Parts: sequence; structure tokens; C-alpha cells
Amino acid sequence: IFLSTKPQQITAALGQMQASTNGKLVISIAAGINLATLNAALTEARLVRVMPNTPCLIGQSASGYCLGPRTTPGDAQLVGHLLGAVGKAFAVDEKLLDAVTGLSGSGPAFVYVMIEALADGGVRMGLSREVALALAAQTVRGAAQMVLETGEHPAVLKDRVASPAGTTIAGLQALETGGLRGTLMNAVEAATRRSIELGQV
Repeated sequence: IFLSTKPQQITAALGQMQASTNGKLVISIAAGINLATLNAALTEARLVRVMPNTPCLIGQSASGYCLGPRTTPGDAQLVGHLLGAVGKAFAVDEKLLDAVTGLSGSGPAFVYVMIEALADGGVRMGLSREVALALAAQTVRGAAQMVLETGEHPAVLKDRVASPAGTTIAGLQALETGGLRGTLMNAVEAATRRSIELGQV
């Protein structure tokens, strides 16, 4: 059984589920709702918390999950298989699921803003909107694939693009001046803290 309500609706949902979940595997994707809260309401269910993200719709999800009380090795295998079918999944300690929410759960929205901004920059410099958006999206896609396939640190890959006194290092200086790195870190932290707040039902 997948429990996929909004966190604000979790209390009402759990109140209606007790009898129907006894002995069942319940997989919750409700942001911030911890295993203790789920277990208090669903005392006979086998529980798993999952934080997927929207790219699961195209088979490119980045998910984190943790196993709860009463789960079996077979449950763990099943959850890993289900999540692996729509992207990459990582088992983490429950205390880290809020950070997963802040990073990969909310992260697609942060990346969409970056793609939009890159495209806007291209339009500002004379490219058509259509071409600028396609170039921006493909650039993000290709750069991400380079990180995943080479296994090299992003800083190493970045330095390979930035030649002395070239265009890229000029752009990187503008990013540093604008505080992009710190702003993205703050975005992940803010989303993580909000996930923690939502769990305090």
C-alpha cells in the first residue's frame, strides 16, 4: 500500500487506514512524517519511508528510503526493485531522509530555475527562446551525465572547461560574485528544515 497524501493530511489518512493495513507493507512518501508517527497509527503494518522525486515520471528518479519495524529482507528487496525501476534509490538512515527531501525531493525545482535562468541569459545575448531553452536543458543534462558516468568530482570537470583567461572563468567569477553556490546550499537547508517542520504533526 502506498501512502502518498500531503503531510498536512496524514493524521486523517492514518485514522482511516488501521484495519486495512494489518500485516501489509505500507510505503509512505509523505514528506517529513517519521516512522514513529506511522508506527503509532499503523501498529501491525510493515513500514517503509521513501522520498522520491518527480523525475520518476520519466524513469530518472533520485530516491532515498529507510526500512521501518517489522519489515523483512523480502520487503527491502521489493522496495529497492520498485524504486530502481524508476531511477536510482539509496537506503539511508531515517535521520537523513529530511536531507534527501531537501536535496533531491525539492532539487528538481532548483534545477528548473537554473535552466530557466541559463536560457534567459541566452535570450539576453540574442538567441531565440526555443534554441536557448533547448541548449540550456541539454547542457544541464549532459553535465549531469558526465558526473554520473565519469565518477569524477564536479570541481575537476569544471576546471577542465575553464581555460586561463577564457570565457568560462569569467562566467564562474560572475556566479561566485552572485553567490550561486551559497544560495543553492541555503535552498537545500531551507527545504530540509521545512521537511522537519512538516513531520511535527
